[in-house]
Amino acid sequence: MNSATILLWIIASALILYSWKEGTTTVQRGGLLTWKTTRQNGFLILLAFIIVGFVNILSPEKLIQAWIGPNSGWQGILLAEGIGMLLPGGPYVVFPLIAILFEAGAGLAPVITLITSWSTQSLLTISFELPFMGWRFTVIRWGISLGIPLLAGMVAYFLWG
Repeated sequence: MNSATILLWIIASALILYSWKEGTTTVQRGGLLTWKTTRQNGFLILLAFIIVGFVNILSPEKLIQAWIGPNSGWQGILLAEGIGMLLPGGPYVVFPLIAILFEAGAGLAPVITLITSWSTQSLLTISFELPFMGWRFTVIRWGISLGIPLLAGMVAYFLWG
C-alpha cells in the first residue's frame, strides 16, 4: 500500500466518522451515493485498467522513445501536445496510460507536456464546454491554453533535460 492509498483511507475514514457523528441517515445517504457512483463507474474503471494492462504489454518501446523520448526535443514536445488533446477519459484512464508511456521511455518534458495538454485542451472537454459556454469563450480559452503545455514542456526540457 502506498502513501496515496493510506491518505485516501484516512480521508474516507474521517468522512465516515464525521457523517456518523451527524446521524445515521447521513451515513446511509453517503453509503447509497457511494454505491450508486460505484455502479455507474466501476465497469468503466475496470475497462480502463484492462486497456492500460494491454497497452503496457503491447507498447512499442522503440517507437515511444523515438517519437517522445528524452532525446526527441521539440518534436516530442509538439507531438505530446497533440496526443494530450486526443486522450479520452478521466484521470483513472489517462494517468495509467501516461505512466506506461513514461515507463516505456517517454521523456520527462514530453510527458509533462502530455499531461498539461490533456488537462487544458482535451477535445472531449470542448464538446461539453461549447454548449454551456459558447463559441467565443471556448475559442479564447482554448487559444490561450495552446501555449501552456508547450511552456510547461520547454521549462521541463531546459531544467531537467
